[in-house]
Amino acid sequence: MYTTAISQISDAASVVIIQGENPDGDSLGSSLALEELLGEQGKRVTMYCAIDMPKYLRYIRGWDRVVNEFPFDADLAIVVDTAAEALLEKCLAVPGARHYLETHPVIVLDHHGENDEDESLNDLSFSHEFVMSSSAASTGELIYELVREASWQLTPSAAEYLYISIAADTLGMTTQSATAATFQTVADLVKAGAIPAEIELRRREYMKKPADILAYKAQLIERIEYHLDGKLATVHIPWEDIAEYSDRYNPSVLVLDEMRLVEGVEVACAIKTYPDGKLTGKLRCNTPVANMIAGYFGGGGHSYAAGYKIHDAYDAALHELLTATDKALREYHDTQTS
Repeated sequence: MYTTAISQISDAASVVIIQGENPDGDSLGSSLALEELLGEQGKRVTMYCAIDMPKYLRYIRGWDRVVNEFPFDADLAIVVDTAAEALLEKCLAVPGARHYLETHPVIVLDHHGENDEDESLNDLSFSHEFVMSSSAASTGELIYELVREASWQLTPSAAEYLYISIAADTLGMTTQSATAATFQTVADLVKAGAIPAEIELRRREYMKKPADILAYKAQLIERIEYHLDGKLATVHIPWEDIAEYSDRYNPSVLVLDEMRLVEGVEVACAIKTYPDGKLTGKLRCNTPVANMIAGYFGGGGHSYAAGYKIHDAYDAALHELLTATDKALREYHDTQTS
């Protein structure tokens, strides 16, 4: 599945690597790894994201090389960690950006799907080479397979970035998505120069919270609501909170895992609301239904972690979330008992 992508990369002298508008450790680590890998081949590489990198990602060396101005002179575009147009809205709104993507070769590297042929989460309207692997725990793991297939040189810096990508999307290799192959990939990356202890030390330094962030976390915990006989936990994060806190710490990250660890909770959802009427939901689940729930809203992800974006009033969106969650849980449990 890599043949066409490898050929397109080989033919390009300059490349733009595009992250979606929900940058995380996987998308940033993947971007930086590709910058290193393709730079070693003599290519000019620009990393682009329509929004600034969140501060919690700044333990990743090189984050400040990601730019907000679209490089129209690139020969090839590589989109990492998403195939959803909703997560590229700001990019596509840049004058000329959609035309560029419609008239240049584009590769999409993603791992959000339930099987290797699953294109249900791919709604990109421009032509592209879609490289997706459901068996990869992160886009970084997929890129490592690309490195092996193409026989590219894996530098210590590239190995570090790929390790960061995998560790970020597997919560340090603790999620169900981390397979034996994932652990083998991590072992290979450590042999190639990644040093997990040093990376984790930097991450923990950046994860330290000011006293007011800890106080805000207490407020969020007080806001948690339980629905469907305690199976669904939700927390609402309004725009005022996002504007005040998100530049220093992602509010949903503060409480989602806490919510998921409450006895009886099968689904946890952090709901953010924005002034333009947009609403986003971030799902973390103990029961593998996250992608089913997100799909109800046109979003996607994996069985245990997914997200969606809609334009709706909070009360209406919450009612729809209850409906979607109840349906997904019933269907899942029915299949387990039949």
